[in-house]
Amino acid sequence: MVLIYNLGIRIYLLLIWLVSPVNPKAKSWLAGRRGLLDEVELLAQNNDPKIWVHCSSLGEFEQGRPLIERIRESYPTLKVVLTFFSPSGYKVRKNYSGADYIFYLPLDTKRNAKRFVEAVKPKMAIFVKYEFWYHFLSELHAREIPTYLISANFRETQIFFKPYGRWYRKFLSHFTHIFVQNHLSLELLNSVGIKEVTVTGDTRFDRVSRVASESATIPLLDTFCDGEKVIVAGSTWPKDEELLLNYLSANADRVKMIIAPHEISPSRVGSIVSASKVEAICFTRPEGTSPKQARLLVLDTIGFLSSTYRYGCLAYIGGGFGAGIHNTLEAAVFGIPVVFGPNYLKFQEAMDLIALGAGFSIKSQAELNDLLDRLLNDPTLLSQAGESAGAYVKSGVGSSEKILSIISNRLNKML
Repeated sequence: MVLIYNLGIRIYLLLIWLVSPVNPKAKSWLAGRRGLLDEVELLAQNNDPKIWVHCSSLGEFEQGRPLIERIRESYPTLKVVLTFFSPSGYKVRKNYSGADYIFYLPLDTKRNAKRFVEAVKPKMAIFVKYEFWYHFLSELHAREIPTYLISANFRETQIFFKPYGRWYRKFLSHFTHIFVQNHLSLELLNSVGIKEVTVTGDTRFDRVSRVASESATIPLLDTFCDGEKVIVAGSTWPKDEELLLNYLSANADRVKMIIAPHEISPSRVGSIVSASKVEAICFTRPEGTSPKQARLLVLDTIGFLSSTYRYGCLAYIGGGFGAGIHNTLEAAVFGIPVVFGPNYLKFQEAMDLIALGAGFSIKSQAELNDLLDRLLNDPTLLSQAGESAGAYVKSGVGSSEKILSIISNRLNKML
C-alpha cells in the first residue's frame, strides 16, 4: 500500500506539472514549492520551541485560527509554523501576523517529510479538519511528537470505515488525539479502534463570533442599503448568480442585493454586472450609478464579506450547486437566516440550521422564488429564523478553549 500511495503522490505531481501552463493555481502550487525545503531549513534553524499548524486551504485556516491565537496568548515564547497545501490559502494568509513562519506544505514523500520535520523540530503538530498525509504523520509518530487533529468531521462513507480501509486507518492511529465536531464522528472512530477522541465542536464558531464582534460599518454599504431589505449572497458561483439575478430582476422594487462572488476576476465580476437587468455597481468602482439608486452591488474585493452580512435581512450561501456550500456560520452569527443549494450534506452546521428552521435548501429557481417570497413577506418567520440562527452560533462558541485545556497539559511539560 505504501508503494501505491507513493505512486499516487507522484502521479498527482505529474498532473499538476502538466496542467500548470494553463492553470494558474497549479502554476502557483509548483512555484511555491521550488526551493521550499532549503527555505524551511534556513528560517527554522534556530532553537526556539515551535508548534506546527497545518491547514489545507483558507477555510481550514479560519478553523485553526482561533486556536492559534489562543496558543499565542497563552504561550508567547512559542513560535508558530503555519503551512498550507493550497495556493488559495497561502496567498491570502502568507503575511498573517499570528504565525512566525508560513510555508507551503512540501509534497508528501518520505524524504520531504523527514527534512521538513527535522528542520522545524516542532514540539507539537496540529492538523486542521481533513489533512491526512501518510509520510508526515509517520515521521511525527516515529519521533514521538504529539500530533492532533482538530475540528474533524467524519462520515460513514469515508474509506477509513470500509472493510478495505485498514491501511488508511493507520493515518488516524498516528494522531495523539482527535478533536471532532460531533458524536457521530466519535462513534465512527471508536468503531475502528480509535479511542483517543473528544467531541469539542467546531472552532469556526469561535472565529465567526470574534469577527462579528469586531465588524465595522462600511460607509458605501450604509448608503447602498439605506434602510431597505437586502439579500447578501456570499461566495457565489455562476449557477447561484443566475438564480439570484432572476429573482432580483422580478423583485427589484422591494429588495436590494449584494453579491460577493467566490472568484473576483474582472471577467467574473463583469459577467455578473452584464447579466443584471437592474442598475448595478461594484464595490471598488461605485461611480456611474448612485449607490442609493442601484439595486445590485457586486463585492469585487476580499476582506469585507464577513462584515457585509450584517447588512442583510437574510443570506444566500454559494457553492451548493457545485462541490459544496461555503461558510454558513459567517452569516448566521448576525442573526439572519441562510439559504443555500442542494449540496450541503457534508456540512454539519448546515444540517443543524435546517433542523432549527434557520437554514433552507433550494434546488431550483421556483423553490428559490417561493422561499424568498415567504421569508420576505412574513416578518415573523424571518425574525424567528434569524433568532434561531444567531442562537445556534452562540451555543457553539468555546471549542478552542476546550481543545487548549487538553493540549496545554502536554505543552506545559515541554516548555
